[in-house]
Amino acid sequence: MSCNTGIYTVMNTPAAVAAGGTVPLGTIIRRFGCGLDLNGNGVTLLPAGYYKADVNLTVLPTAAGAITATLLVDGVAYPGAVATGTPTAAGAAVNLNIPALIRNVCAGAHTLTVVLDVAATVNNAAVAVVKV
Repeated sequence: MSCNTGIYTVMNTPAAVAAGGTVPLGTIIRRFGCGLDLNGNGVTLLPAGYYKADVNLTVLPTAAGAITATLLVDGVAYPGAVATGTPTAAGAAVNLNIPALIRNVCAGAHTLTVVLDVAATVNNAAVAVVKV
């Protein structure tokens, strides 16, 4: 049995994230269907199938230099699901966008999280995941 499902989460209260830390995904704005949920700082996928994930972040790094956001599935970097930006100065806003198509092979729960490689303040995090 298949189930159309989607979730949209937003965090728009500035949050400090340490280097290697997980980005808080905020609260559920919209959710429909079955099998997707917000679990702490991660989105849990339950039904087997393909999922389209779109992650959009606005970050202010604490130091000058490149900043990278990576989408993880069960704590492992998902191939190609990475975005890097370079601010003009420490504290300058950088937009990072990660699109991904994720295959959930089995019906067991799998969790999507986003991590930053350097310390930053996250001003906005918007995540949409839809079963396709």
